[in-house]
Amino acid sequence: MITQETIQQILSRIDIIDVVGSFVKLKKRGTNYLGLCPFHNEKTPSFTVSPTKEIYKCFGCGKSGNTVSFVMDHEKLSYVEALRWLAGRYGVEVEETAVSPAQREQQQAAESLYILNQFAQRYFSRVLKEDEEGQAVGMSYLEERGFNPAILEKFQIGYCKEDRKAFVTEALREQYNPELLVKSGLAAVRNDDLVDNYRGRIIFPVHNTNGKVLGFGARIIRKNDKAPKYINTPENEIYLKSRILYGMYFARQSVDKLDECLLVEGYTDVVSLHQAGIENVVASGGTSLTTDQIRLVRKYTDNLTIIYDGDAAGIKAALRGLDMALEEGLNVKLVLIPDKEDPDSYVNKVGAAAFRDFVSGNKKDFILFQLEVALKDAGNDSIKKATVVNQIAETLSRINKAEDFTRQQDYIRQCAGLLQIDEAGLIHLVNKFIRERVSKEESKWQPTEEQFQDFGAGEFPPDNIQGEDESFQLLIRDEMQERAVVRALIEFGLKPWDDQHLVANHILEELDEELLDNASLVQVVQTYRTWFEGGLEPTARSFFYHEDQALSSVVVSLLELKYEVSDKWKNKFKMSASTREDLYREEVTSTLGYLKLRKIKRMIEENQADLSRPHTPDEQITLLQTHQALKKMEKELLLHLGTVIVR
Repeated sequence: MITQETIQQILSRIDIIDVVGSFVKLKKRGTNYLGLCPFHNEKTPSFTVSPTKEIYKCFGCGKSGNTVSFVMDHEKLSYVEALRWLAGRYGVEVEETAVSPAQREQQQAAESLYILNQFAQRYFSRVLKEDEEGQAVGMSYLEERGFNPAILEKFQIGYCKEDRKAFVTEALREQYNPELLVKSGLAAVRNDDLVDNYRGRIIFPVHNTNGKVLGFGARIIRKNDKAPKYINTPENEIYLKSRILYGMYFARQSVDKLDECLLVEGYTDVVSLHQAGIENVVASGGTSLTTDQIRLVRKYTDNLTIIYDGDAAGIKAALRGLDMALEEGLNVKLVLIPDKEDPDSYVNKVGAAAFRDFVSGNKKDFILFQLEVALKDAGNDSIKKATVVNQIAETLSRINKAEDFTRQQDYIRQCAGLLQIDEAGLIHLVNKFIRERVSKEESKWQPTEEQFQDFGAGEFPPDNIQGEDESFQLLIRDEMQERAVVRALIEFGLKPWDDQHLVANHILEELDEELLDNASLVQVVQTYRTWFEGGLEPTARSFFYHEDQALSSVVVSLLELKYEVSDKWKNKFKMSASTREDLYREEVTSTLGYLKLRKIKRMIEENQADLSRPHTPDEQITLLQTHQALKKMEKELLLHLGTVIVR
């Protein structure tokens, strides 16, 4: 883990305008900055950034956050990855907390591999552009394939010379470890001699979503039946094939914007489509989809369109990994390229516009297509058809998210029609597979009695209070009062309340956390109380950069950016306008007052409900006296709040 000292260094140096401004064109508007939201398509700017509060908010899509969360959302990084990204931008050296020797060794190996891969990528690119063999062999081949210099530069494509030791000699001269060269796949040991592993091949660097080179795919140029067409980096500390989709670094923003990811098979398919302006495309490398790859897609979109060759092998490759995609909630479509073409050759043949139109007009539903192929293979064989029924039922059982229930039922209806079987029978079979999988999962973990007891009553929401007074129901459900008092605590907590106390002292003494229904707001107050009573001075910034991103998001949502006092009051009208900063005591008094009023109204409602039930005469008198006392408290509080509002 990153040390707290490092985190504080990062947070002290970051500038939200600098970071956001590197992705969004911002224009100053008053004390804030305005631009087009990077998270949704809009023509009128509604994305607002506050340098003083260090937060942003889009009033079009509702997205909000701080500098770290912006990097997380825009670059699809984890909290720790975002901190590392910012550390790199601002030149902060990242220190780690104590780790085991094995973890330290693994981290060092990973960093060494990244450094070596960066060196290798630059070497191969330089050979392609500047070396005589690179130009005559590598560049000639790529130009013949139709790739232009700009796309080769974008994907950092290179060439490895035929010389047995050209790269190895250069790497050893730069003092790279021979063992690391072998682990990276860049070199191999032949007859006790270290030689280049990618000789005479076009080199495709494989990047992670941060743009770092994880490894390489090396494509053969010369015709040699014995040599494999591609040599890929062997798995190591950073290159894990099951977690990689080629081209995602270059496609991620387009996938996010268009809300669709196109999946092809090979490196050249990706490069050709990007060159044609179709940038929301990645490649699986010809292997079946893995869960990690599917989840990588889901970071950017729920819509996956698989584009493969129209031959039998292409269809078979496309159908692999379907069940996992369904379990992860992806909406999967399939497009088969005609005439024995692949995406690379087809886009070069028909052009970008026609390719887009073909994909748009020829998407097949994955599940129904799978069923059609299976039925065609089964023919009139009843045993094979029974197998198909079971297979499709198991597939449909994997659409198991609550929000996909209607989608699952629609599939059952369509599949039953194609299979010519009773719909109710297919529903029963699907449910059978669901029950079997649930039972299997449950058997993996059975809680002990002690574990079961850990789930206390506090885990369950209280019963809703039922009341006939609609205005009362509206009041108790409205979170505005809760949000207002927590907002006042964060913004004004360190301001003076009187000669001896701060606002935080007053609010924390007066505020009963039972008055707050929203559990997230309770967590904010409890966190503030812990910090404050521990001698710290909490501010909004303390929450903005809290490692608990849910807590951070709650506080960001409390601090609105929508309105600010216009400079015209002072400059044009020569008048001063009171701000919340000027009237913070009044705001604190009123927000606390309304929360107390809400509690009194709840007590009145509960007391009235109790009065409607049978009681002894003495109990009835007590309840009536309680009602009168509560109404008196309510009246006094309303009068007090009224004086505050008038002022």
